Amino acid sequence: MNSRFLRRCGGVRGPLGGHGLSGRAGVIAWRVVWPVVWGVAMALPAGQISAVEIPPAVRAAERARIEAIARGSRAAVAIFAGEAGGGSGVLISADGYALTNFHVVQPAGVAMKCGLSDGRLYDAVLVGLDPTGDVALVKLVGRDDFPFAELADSDLVEVGDFCFAAGNPFLLATDFRPSISAGIVSGTRRYQFPAGTILEYADCLQVDAAINPGNSGGGLFDAEGRVIGVNGRASFEKRGRVNVGVGYAISSNQLRQFLGCLKGGRLVDHATLGATVATADDGRVVVSDILESSDAYRRGLRYDDEVVSLAGRPVRTVNALKNILGTLPAGWRVPLVYRRAGRRREVLVRLAGLHTSGELAKIVSGGAETEAPGDGEEKRPGRPGDPGPHGDGQKPAVDIPPALAGLYEPRNGFTNFYFNTVELDRVARRVASRHPFPAGDTPWVVSGRLEKGQPFRIELSDQRATIDLPTGTSSLDATGELDATPAPPGSGGLLAALVLWRRLLREGPATLGRTTYWGTVPHWSTEPPAGVQAGAGDLTAAPGTRDGAPLVDVLDTAAASVEGRFLVADDGFVLGIDLWPTPDADPCEVRFSPGEGLPTAMEVRHGDEVFGRFRIERIDVEAPAGDGQDTDAETPADGGTT
Repeated sequence: MNSRFLRRCGGVRGPLGGHGLSGRAGVIAWRVVWPVVWGVAMALPAGQISAVEIPPAVRAAERARIEAIARGSRAAVAIFAGEAGGGSGVLISADGYALTNFHVVQPAGVAMKCGLSDGRLYDAVLVGLDPTGDVALVKLVGRDDFPFAELADSDLVEVGDFCFAAGNPFLLATDFRPSISAGIVSGTRRYQFPAGTILEYADCLQVDAAINPGNSGGGLFDAEGRVIGVNGRASFEKRGRVNVGVGYAISSNQLRQFLGCLKGGRLVDHATLGATVATADDGRVVVSDILESSDAYRRGLRYDDEVVSLAGRPVRTVNALKNILGTLPAGWRVPLVYRRAGRRREVLVRLAGLHTSGELAKIVSGGAETEAPGDGEEKRPGRPGDPGPHGDGQKPAVDIPPALAGLYEPRNGFTNFYFNTVELDRVARRVASRHPFPAGDTPWVVSGRLEKGQPFRIELSDQRATIDLPTGTSSLDATGELDATPAPPGSGGLLAALVLWRRLLREGPATLGRTTYWGTVPHWSTEPPAGVQAGAGDLTAAPGTRDGAPLVDVLDTAAASVEGRFLVADDGFVLGIDLWPTPDADPCEVRFSPGEGLPTAMEVRHGDEVFGRFRIERIDVEAPAGDGQDTDAETPADGGTT
């Protein structure tokens, strides 16, 4: 009776779709409507069942579910690694970038074959690796209109939400069409510690959708067909590879935070605070040990301080801190809130890496155990001595097929340096478009007033940099080593930072020295909220964000014995510079306020102190390219170039 009724009702299987009746709303609608429909059906003679009308909401929910699964299926990738096996992936952009697991691509090497649900097989090249987080980025080639899925906000996912996995379990997708398994989200923010492996699953999603060998690297989708995670681990019955209904996916928000580094072809490391924590007798999470060389120590964190929050998330357990750190790239700077003797303190800390570059290269080349217990990949016997993909400048594990010619370049510390040059060129073009200054040695003169109204004047040329302040005049030879004198005193190297800034705007990154694309970092506003006194502890998210700072591009340069990092907005405006005259010291931090052209204000910090806040009233520079002028141009206080 049940099956006959379902067939006559058009095969209704439950509202697991979107478009106004998605996820939890669809499930509620089904639970409300189904008893009514079933009760009416049971009260009718068998011959009249076909006359029962299925509520439009039920049909709409089913149709939305089918459409969402179709969208996810089109973005699903079947990855084949030859004799080494294979797994799954998910396309996230029309130009062919796809996410998968590190343990899926490691046997494949630099190049692999990828099949899509359209039945076509594509060549793909390795782009970036995150070995600790078990993430890899590959790029499919052959077209520029690949179907892809949007990355959702995984912080909005709740227990009970509908989800489905699309992938290549047991390498069944011989026709490249993915297998679908559906279920619900069983848990959020789970921490799966490394067990005999370096793979750490932090802040991951637990699901009861079947995740089997070969599903590794495939997308986990919500009711709208958006990616909420990448599947990677699962629990299996001990005597066989049988899924027991517990799978784990790397959250989309963690993936988003590493994506900039991965697109830059980097070999990415995860973050450490440089301190360990323990649970005190009263339940507080307190510092049990700390490295004096860590930035957290320089920012004031000490033994027995209570850690309240990190990166905007509360820390109530030891695992909670591990969970947060596991989602952050090494080198990021995030807010840390701690409490000492009842007094709350808030600082920005720069996070160190878990591994050295040599350790990461060894892991990638197969010199360390990487397979996660109960992982989700399907394997075939490999050939003895087959190497994995290399990020240490060694020869790639496989020959590069003709379709991928020119898309791979080995370099120490990188997975594929070719893609670093792609991202560097992209950012350089944006900077040049926003700041079209021709080459030439016309000095730049920046003038205005400090926070308390005193005048200042800065002159920058190819030969020399000079700053006039109420405390005196400081100069720097711009043709020599920029670490010689961090002038002016107390700034940490402001003049050296401005020399590099001028070179970047006028001539591009090629003139700076060894410059690479670093990835993306959060940009925190230094402008204090209304009514709050400015100080080192005032940290506010930049405008236009929900609960954090926007991610901006970073260029890393080593020039004239200093290291610098430029923060660049989407429109090419250089938002700031961090400059290190010596590697283990606090950098000089310069932040610019955008105008229509050049900056309207500048804030300079060194360590925990604000060196100065500069209101820029005038910038005299050479004429912008193409305006037909031969004399210097004046930039008024609004930043617009005249």
